[in-house]
Amino acid sequence: MNRKVIGTACAAVLAIGLLGAAGTPAAADDGQEHGYLVLGPQGQSTKNAQKRVAAAGGTVVAAYDQIGVLVVRSTASDFASRVGGGLEVASTDGLGTTLIDDEETVAVDPASLGAPGDPTAEPLWGLQWDMQQIGVAEAQGVTTGDPSVVVGVLDSGIDSSHPDLKNQIAYDESASCLGGVVDTNESAWIPTTSDHGTHVAGTIAAEINGVGIAGVAPGVKVASVKVVNDDGYIYPEAAICGYLWAADHGMPVTNNSYFIDPWEFNCVNDPRQRPVWLAVQRALRYSAEKGTLTVASAGNSNVDLQHKFVDSGSPNDGSYPVEDRTITGACRDLPAEAPGVVTVSAVGPTAQKSYYSSYGQGVVDVAAPGGDTRFRTMGAARTLSDGVLSTVPGGWGYKQGTSMAGPHAAGVAALAVSAHPGMKPGQLASFLERTATPIACPAGVYNPVPQWVGNETAYEATCTGGARNGFYGAGNINAYNVVK
Repeated sequence: MNRKVIGTACAAVLAIGLLGAAGTPAAADDGQEHGYLVLGPQGQSTKNAQKRVAAAGGTVVAAYDQIGVLVVRSTASDFASRVGGGLEVASTDGLGTTLIDDEETVAVDPASLGAPGDPTAEPLWGLQWDMQQIGVAEAQGVTTGDPSVVVGVLDSGIDSSHPDLKNQIAYDESASCLGGVVDTNESAWIPTTSDHGTHVAGTIAAEINGVGIAGVAPGVKVASVKVVNDDGYIYPEAAICGYLWAADHGMPVTNNSYFIDPWEFNCVNDPRQRPVWLAVQRALRYSAEKGTLTVASAGNSNVDLQHKFVDSGSPNDGSYPVEDRTITGACRDLPAEAPGVVTVSAVGPTAQKSYYSSYGQGVVDVAAPGGDTRFRTMGAARTLSDGVLSTVPGGWGYKQGTSMAGPHAAGVAALAVSAHPGMKPGQLASFLERTATPIACPAGVYNPVPQWVGNETAYEATCTGGARNGFYGAGNINAYNVVK
């Protein structure tokens, strides 16, 4: 991304945001509270911006002076026009990337205990094709991870009573960021309506305890940073709060299995989205400077993120009429396409691109197991066990999606920083790529769905590139390679 373009857009937003608030007529009050992000001058105090907010009829609920961003609430229907440097907060898809509704609870006999310390002795290890695919058992023969390493799980919360997770949580570093405001009470950061964050956390760090499954890095800790609300939406102010919380608490890795919108792609040349785009960029840049690597899922839309296409599904929350938008280089899937983020595509048990996974040369950095439960061959039944098995409140269950691929990469990153302390985010990202197992592009047009099933062209995709390509980036992550 051209930094001059970013700088020019930022200056324009700030100029609007700091003019015309004082001395204007009284704000129109529609009786409904709305949320906004207001961008002040980066690197300076937000006091002047806060005065403008108050004059325009707004209330600051959180001030992130580190990046010059305010989280504001107001019942003034014309607040955005009175304080032009902000944008009404857009509701987003519940878990960012589209979750595939394939899950099944697995019953485990608590008396069926394996030998603690050996991932292959966990009762459900035989169902964890994903861990076997990336060399987890071999890696854990070297290290299970350093307990001082904390991975931030920016998601819907982690079940603190789960037997595979209760000893794995960094309780003092967990918090809710809903509304853009930090709440460290455990009741605030545990899950309420979604099991997604618990599933993600289990993939990263489920304990080797003779019960259930094995995580990629069971020696590290996970912090629950709740950014998904009970309605299943992630608002920009929650994500920004989460990035800063993780960075300020020294977390070397965060996992982000979502996108921020209601717009699946935020365009810097759209005034409705530009302040969100800029605020998220500021937060991610701050995180990297503080030593945090952001790992993000590529998305489940099976779109080529490198090339132009039409987005016909945004916004998805009713805030505006759904529009057909041509997605150009000015638009980004956030956080996946932000600079410095490790973007992860998904593969299934055959280590080929999952039918749903988005892709793009120069966008996808690495691939990881995400599951693929489609029909493999003509006449075969769908196989839920081709999804990813992990923890859910009350037990264990299957899910598939790039949401499942991301935590595999985050777990491997945690093993890498455990084995090689002191890596900066850029070094760690490069190391994950250099140690990945290369996967070549399939020949011709790729379509993993047998032709007799439904719309045979629905999941067609074309891979471009050589050793580093659009489907897999540098290749499938490899846990053993990062520790040996």
